[in-house]
Amino acid sequence: MDSIQLHHLLGKMTREEKIGQMVQLAGEFYKEEDSENTGPMHEMNLSPEKMSTIGSVLGVSGAQTLIDIQKEHLAKSRLGIPLLFMADVIHGYRTIFPIPLGIASTWDPNLAEESAILSAKEAAVSGLHVTFAPMVDLVRDARWGRVMESTGEDPYLNQLYARAFVRGYQGKDLINNKMSVAACIKHFAGYGAPIAGREYNTVELSERTLREMYLPAYQAGIDEGSKLVMTAFNSLDGVPATANKPLMRDILRKEFGFQGVLISDWASVGEMISHGIAADLKQAARLALKAGVDIEMMTGGYLNHLHDLIEEGEISESLLDEAVWRILTLKNELGLFEDPYRGANSKEEKTIVFSLKHREKARKIAEESMVLLKNEKQVLPLDIQQKIALFVPEEQSKDVLGAWSWKGQQSESVSVYEGLLQHVSKESIVLKTYSPLKNENHKDWLTEVKNVDVIIIVGGESSYMSGEGASRSNLKLPAEQIQLIKNLRTTSKPIHLILFNGRPLDLTDISQDVDSMIEAWFPGTEAGSAVANLLFGQKNPSGKLTMSFPRTVGQVPLYYNQDSTGRPLTPYNQDDKYLSRYLDVENSPLFPFGFGLSYTEFKYSPMQVTVAESKEEVRIEVTITNNGNLSGAEIVQLYIRDKVGEVVRPVKELKRFKKIFLEPGQSAEVVFQLQKQDFKYVHQDLSVSVEAGEFDVMIGSNSEELEIETIYLDFKKK
Repeated sequence: MDSIQLHHLLGKMTREEKIGQMVQLAGEFYKEEDSENTGPMHEMNLSPEKMSTIGSVLGVSGAQTLIDIQKEHLAKSRLGIPLLFMADVIHGYRTIFPIPLGIASTWDPNLAEESAILSAKEAAVSGLHVTFAPMVDLVRDARWGRVMESTGEDPYLNQLYARAFVRGYQGKDLINNKMSVAACIKHFAGYGAPIAGREYNTVELSERTLREMYLPAYQAGIDEGSKLVMTAFNSLDGVPATANKPLMRDILRKEFGFQGVLISDWASVGEMISHGIAADLKQAARLALKAGVDIEMMTGGYLNHLHDLIEEGEISESLLDEAVWRILTLKNELGLFEDPYRGANSKEEKTIVFSLKHREKARKIAEESMVLLKNEKQVLPLDIQQKIALFVPEEQSKDVLGAWSWKGQQSESVSVYEGLLQHVSKESIVLKTYSPLKNENHKDWLTEVKNVDVIIIVGGESSYMSGEGASRSNLKLPAEQIQLIKNLRTTSKPIHLILFNGRPLDLTDISQDVDSMIEAWFPGTEAGSAVANLLFGQKNPSGKLTMSFPRTVGQVPLYYNQDSTGRPLTPYNQDDKYLSRYLDVENSPLFPFGFGLSYTEFKYSPMQVTVAESKEEVRIEVTITNNGNLSGAEIVQLYIRDKVGEVVRPVKELKRFKKIFLEPGQSAEVVFQLQKQDFKYVHQDLSVSVEAGEFDVMIGSNSEELEIETIYLDFKKK
């Protein structure tokens, strides 16, 4: 449908039909069997006439189901405007990939893109048009449950991943590629910084920090072409995002140039009443539309009050037309007017969804995402001749998918035990299950493990313990896991800890009691296969953290790129009390941003830094050599520090990285180029520029183990 035809369609719509397009309902409304006006339909004041005007549905899937819903809807729609089907396809549809925080730990945006491509295929063939992903919120507080859905604490990395996920979901040609879905950047804005790490809580950020640290990833996803943006639940500068006109109209629309659909999060329009900025749903609807929200998800503000608000002169009809035009444009960009069933195909659904090819890619990405946190005396990889005692949480052996694995089936996932059996026989494994909550007596187990060579403990969190609504004030392992580890430590057998979790944990209590630790995150469908391949050396770990792991919860929010302080703690003033420090714990994390070990050893040559004659460009070279006996990948990281700025600058900022693969004894030269724009930052007046001066250039394997060289750059004002 061309633009003229689309305008003609808009012109034929009644006000009620326009309002209907701005309403999103959950799938339960399309499973209503009772002919009476009861239940959810009654609560939303939905009549059959209003149902025929609705514009979008969330949370329902399956090719034939969606085809049937669409057919029935089109038969009742006066103008034949098709429904949009949306869902939370966050890290996989039925084939579940690692959680986004795990995917981020690959430090490979190409893998993020590949996971999104395959997730989109499964979703599209099952009838979906839009995914509520990616979440690009920058996060610094591990107490917040939704860190699992983020890509970490660094704005540069987050921008790269935002672009990669959008490319993967949408592809290059959304209208002709029926195996793609429209992406939705979320949550705009600042959702990842709730006070005290508590879900849905207030966010308090200066505008300069918001612009420098938090907004860049949203803008990157929008620049990559994301078709939708979702408002955040939180308030910012005292105004809930869904009613925040300066945020949505000025920054999102005018500054970022976003022309797509802005959708509220679940019931966030109605939540303005609880926030205390709207007396009722009618006032909330007025605030949301004036802020620029095109689609209201699951509250009846638009449905039941927009007509009266227009009649009363509270809002103009033009605001309605503006919102509906964007919704119709999205449907047109998806090709729904020509093909309302788009990619939905129940026959292909059976061969594409959860295919062997997709599962194989899920395993490979899981292997790349896992981080080796400890490997004392190189106790890993294991020998297949060793006898193993495996301890797994009771009823959680297959709880490896994590939150937001909507259609994923735990029964289809590979447990660690099943993964080990791909390498050794049943007779080589003594399997024990323990309760993660009960304080059991482990004396009998201590006797049973006398004849094994190594002990593997699967620990961490249950999937319930992270994700939306799963904020925690205690980041330690469950007490029973800690006690189990300490009891088994008395056997003097090597202990290998495999962690399944959705956030950085406080591992201080047990870090000295285990010989190796693998941070596996929630790795998805092929979890056990990936873990076993790492344990037995079929895959050399190469993942690195994109969030810092604290020594104690009292350190959080904890992040590597903290601002300089007037009284910094340095190696030369450790005995001074009156510094920015704790009395009872080090300032540093237990495991820093960018950290991750390998089964081999990489040696860095002294870096060579060359400043161009213009004094505006820098070339950094370093040679990396694999000095070990195994092939492996290293992620070389480049940081800078602006030593004197108009405003306080971070102690370090990631600017480049490169993942290289080296055989034993092989060397590779890594070259980074930095230009003037890499040194720019947000000033007091919110302008973005750079000044001449001294900068530290730092290179290394993580954010703490770095070689430093100071250079002078004379940026010319243009």
